[in-house]
Order: sequence, then C-alpha cells, then structure tokens
Amino acid sequence: MLKLQVRHSNGFVRCWRNMWTNVNIENFSSSWNDGLAFCALIHHHLPDAFDYATLDPANKKENFDLAFITAEQRLGVTPLLATEDMLLTDKPDWKCVFTYVQSLYHKLIAIEPK
Repeated sequence: MLKLQVRHSNGFVRCWRNMWTNVNIENFSSSWNDGLAFCALIHHHLPDAFDYATLDPANKKENFDLAFITAEQRLGVTPLLATEDMLLTDKPDWKCVFTYVQSLYHKLIAIEPK
C-alpha cells in the first residue's frame, strides 16, 4: 500500500516522485498535465482496472478520460476535473488538481486491506 503521512502538498509530491514509468511528479500542476499521473495513482491501487504500460503521454485526452471515468465508476469519486478543461493548459490550477487527488487518495486508501 502507498501510505502518505504528510502535512502539506509538498509532502505528497515528495512521496510520489519518480514512482511510476513516464511520470515525474514535481508539483500539483504541470506534473499532472497529460493524465498519466492520475492513471498511475489509480493503477497502483487497482492494477486490474487497465493496462498502464500501454498508455502514451501524447494521448492526453484518452489518459484523462480513462483516469476520470475509472475513478468515478470503480471508486465513486466525483469528477471534480473535466478532460476538456485539463486539455486547455499545460499548467492546470494546482488547487483543483490537489483537491481531486485528495478525493482519489481517500477513496483509494479506504479500499486497501488494513
């Protein structure tokens, strides 16, 4: 299980840095701009949800759709972010990304065996 015992967003970033292929999490903005970080986080906890190895950073729309739909269907996480909005910029609003990642994280740790 990926445990995060941190007090602020920089701690989240340090815990996840360089954990996944094609994902380098340095912040809660540009590091999440191709959808792979969302997919990696979900795949870490739900490896049967999709084949992470087949994802391409260039396919941003597909990555965001996969992450957001999987999170909603498999975890019941409300889609606080929209694919269309994420595609508009290379630097999404870090507060929006952080809020969504927090929602994801709380659902993901709830499904882990204790």
